[in-house]
Amino acid sequence: MSHLDAIFLARLQFAFVVGFHIVFPAFSIGLASYLAVLEGLWLRTGRQVFLDLFHYWSKIFAIGFAMGVVSGVVMSYQFGTNWGSFADKAGPVIGPPLGYEVLTAFFLESGFLGVMLFGMNRVGRGLHFLATCLVALGTLISAFWILVVNSWMQTPVGFTMTADGRFLPVDWLAIIFSPSFPYRFVHMVLATYLSVAFLVGGVGAWHLLRDRANEGARVMFSMALWMALVVAPVQILAGDAHGLNTLAHQPVKVAAMEGDWFDPTGDEGDALVLFAVPDEKAAANRAEIAIPHLGSLILTHSWSGSIKGLRDFPPAERPPVAVVFYAFRIMVALGFLMAGVGLLGAFLRWRGRLYDTPWLHRIMVAMAPAGFISVLAGWTVTEVGRQPYTVYGLLRTIDSASPIAVAGVATSLLAFVIVYFLVYGAGITFLLRLMARPPLPGEGGVPKSPTHAAGLMPGPAGAIEDIPPTAAE
Repeated sequence: MSHLDAIFLARLQFAFVVGFHIVFPAFSIGLASYLAVLEGLWLRTGRQVFLDLFHYWSKIFAIGFAMGVVSGVVMSYQFGTNWGSFADKAGPVIGPPLGYEVLTAFFLESGFLGVMLFGMNRVGRGLHFLATCLVALGTLISAFWILVVNSWMQTPVGFTMTADGRFLPVDWLAIIFSPSFPYRFVHMVLATYLSVAFLVGGVGAWHLLRDRANEGARVMFSMALWMALVVAPVQILAGDAHGLNTLAHQPVKVAAMEGDWFDPTGDEGDALVLFAVPDEKAAANRAEIAIPHLGSLILTHSWSGSIKGLRDFPPAERPPVAVVFYAFRIMVALGFLMAGVGLLGAFLRWRGRLYDTPWLHRIMVAMAPAGFISVLAGWTVTEVGRQPYTVYGLLRTIDSASPIAVAGVATSLLAFVIVYFLVYGAGITFLLRLMARPPLPGEGGVPKSPTHAAGLMPGPAGAIEDIPPTAAE
């Protein structure tokens, strides 16, 4: 086997590890904010159901957070093994933001996680709510720094290069706020919120199918559909803005996303390819289904505008077209499905049938993993679409790998696959079992020392039964 085979296996190994890892930070970011909302609603209204749901999901959050930390450590380890040349050349730029992620985000999360999980009867309600908010803030700061690094790799600025090809920082503000960072950060955070919303809604729907009167399930289901109604359309708009930014900086990636091989002639504009079988050898699509001019409207906001086709770029500069093309369609299709479910939920809520429509509940159960699948598809578009570069336009993937024999990479890849499926298979099974258990009334108990939160709530949570439901239901 050749050097290229070793690089392919190293890429496959990194993709496998990141594919596992990215799901858990997305889970933690969205769920931490949800926990903060639940505790805030409990403090504001005194309704026991919000406290019960907080305790129900905090157990699940703790397991998911731990799994994300472990998978993140493994991912960092690979920079020094399979991708040593990349670490050596890009380390002066990407190293400090990754360090800040640990110093600011991880320490904040881990420092207050124990208070959030075990301190409600020890520190008082106000301080406990502060701890929950700080954990949620820590997850967002973590996303900030990780996306700083990845965005710089997509749109590198603020550096100078040495004679031996090393990147040295000269403008940290430009590096942190690179041209693609704002779009990618907003798009990713919204994706985490939608992912957790549909997971929470799916769990609520699962329990509604078994007990339509379960108050916790009703609240979960209702809150998830409110989130889908508001956030999914915003995410579509954010995705459109992100796409236009990508077109400005990585036009070949957009051409692969669109399956666009040719420049249009005259005023015919770019068609939107709904489906095709990209043929990279022939540099054309087979079995194409397309809508004329719609691609121009989406990408250039004009009837006859055009973008560069894949044939305008040398074959060596093109990413793997089929992977990018299909992953993009999976992401977009799921995004529109989530928006559609949000609208459907709003209609049934208006008709007063939100909790007694089993077919909607079954749809939500089926859509529970949709957000995470969409995150994986979006990550695939972003990272595979950047190929053949690790630092776009400057450092090729083939020049980023460590000089490791193919046998060594293959052995470690096999070990990762076996260990991950055993450890993470068991962890995910445990999470699903926790979710399969219905939220029970009084599960959260009544925290001691209510005077710690004077003014936040008019008495013990269990004593307040006559406060009307809020808009969360």
